[in-house]
Amino acid sequence: MLLDDLKNKLAESLRVDSHKFSYPPNPELGDLSLACFDLDGFTTKNPAAASVELAEQLKKEESVWLKYFSEIKPVGPYLNFFIKPSYLAREIISDISRLQGRYGQNSFGKKHQVMIEYSNGNTHKEYHIGHLRNIAYGDAVNHLLSANGYKSIPVSYINDFGINVAKTIWNWRRDSVWEERPEPKGFLLGRCYAKASQKLRDNPEGKLEVGAIMKNIESRQGDDYKFWRISRKWSLDYFDSIYKELNVKFQRTFYESAEITEGLEIVKDLTAKGILKKSQGAIIADLSEYDLGVLPIIRSDGTALYPVGDLALASKKIQGYNLTESIYVVDVRQSLYFKQLFKILDLMGYHQKLIHLTYDFVTLPGGMMASRTGNIITYQELKDKIAENLIRETKQRHRGWSEAKIAKVVEVLTIATMKFEMLKVGADKVITFNIEEAAKFDGYTACYIEYGYARLRSILRKGRSFWMTRVDFKVLEEKKEKILLLKLAKYPEIIRLAGAKYNPSELAKYLFELTQLANDYYHAVNILKAAPKLKYARLALIKSVSRVLRSGCAILGFSVLEKM
Repeated sequence: MLLDDLKNKLAESLRVDSHKFSYPPNPELGDLSLACFDLDGFTTKNPAAASVELAEQLKKEESVWLKYFSEIKPVGPYLNFFIKPSYLAREIISDISRLQGRYGQNSFGKKHQVMIEYSNGNTHKEYHIGHLRNIAYGDAVNHLLSANGYKSIPVSYINDFGINVAKTIWNWRRDSVWEERPEPKGFLLGRCYAKASQKLRDNPEGKLEVGAIMKNIESRQGDDYKFWRISRKWSLDYFDSIYKELNVKFQRTFYESAEITEGLEIVKDLTAKGILKKSQGAIIADLSEYDLGVLPIIRSDGTALYPVGDLALASKKIQGYNLTESIYVVDVRQSLYFKQLFKILDLMGYHQKLIHLTYDFVTLPGGMMASRTGNIITYQELKDKIAENLIRETKQRHRGWSEAKIAKVVEVLTIATMKFEMLKVGADKVITFNIEEAAKFDGYTACYIEYGYARLRSILRKGRSFWMTRVDFKVLEEKKEKILLLKLAKYPEIIRLAGAKYNPSELAKYLFELTQLANDYYHAVNILKAAPKLKYARLALIKSVSRVLRSGCAILGFSVLEKM
């Protein structure tokens, strides 16, 4: 894109590395800066002398560079470049107008296939805000991969065969209240599991009963298995309703129950080969020689643990898809487990690029969460509490709006708020989810960006329609206009950086800063009452800003409101 093109043109002319260019911290110093340290061909000169010599070299080609720069200025060890506002406006606004939603995207990934697995929920357990971070993060990375030219394949792997299933079924049958309660059964299963975990803490007899239920389910026959099939569908239907609300779509969903049979065959084969071994009635992977400890595979009672299904699924992925990368989005607590899993796959002869994308915990202001203790806030509770705050705020701002209109706006804002709060913080950071702060219309929130976007669209509706090709970009000379144009010019770099680092928080920060600049701009200058030529140029500028905001929010996984 524009800034990359300028860096490459200068680098070629000056015979320097394009990575030597950076952006000055203060716009008064320029728009681009070349650090003249350790430049090839200048080993005998100090950096300040090199910057002067390079400036003189460019001055000899003044006719070439006048198109792009109003000034090229050596300052100490740096050579600073001031881009012409008219050139910047014409190129950036024209690019955004031409490419629209594709502006900022690139072909870096060369259509290589990358499978990204996220939302690995457990049936028969609650869907809480920790799961929300997983799905928001995974889906945003999926969009970033696509924006960077990869063929991203989003998939989900549902753990529907774990011991938690047996615990939930055990407790459900012990108390008829679960059948009688009015809430969705998929939701109730999670509450039932939390209660089961509490009841089983000091209950050896109950644990034996749970083990028997698990064996019956794995045998795929009898009443336990029949009820597993019924209750499993309750969970899956509940998950699907959440995916629909979040507008998350998977190309394929895998299930642990479907992988177990193949997984057991793999375990048998690996045991025969000595990669796995028997130990006190169980089967384990002893990875001590790789400093990875011991990974249990099969319990001593013969029931399967998570690695059985994971080994089968990994084999299916690698053999069935031509993958450049296979990415697993799972929280940081599973870091050792995935190192162990990847090592076993390596010993099996699979040497493809396997990546575990970790993310840290989500906590409440009151402390940590754990579904087995019930000390959590569920997805539904979070959604309801945010919506409650937003309804109150929207009613205060728009007293004449109907209940239906308020509900429609709040629905979009609620999803945007939940996702943005999960993405504005780097994945390696703990999130303390403060509902009151998250639902505010000022500060680092989705509502601030949504309101900023809606304000721009309101101005555009009030302005008369215009032909972009007839806009005179030379009139955009305000300092704030140039700053805004430069921010738009940096959007493609942000998409590339966020994708390369699997870090949506880079994009979230950019969108917030772009909204701030846009807010400052339309408060500082007159747009609709400006002279016609200037008015249309300014409308073209804020239209470009609105398009980038809409595109960036879509990558983060939420839509924007035209009116608020």
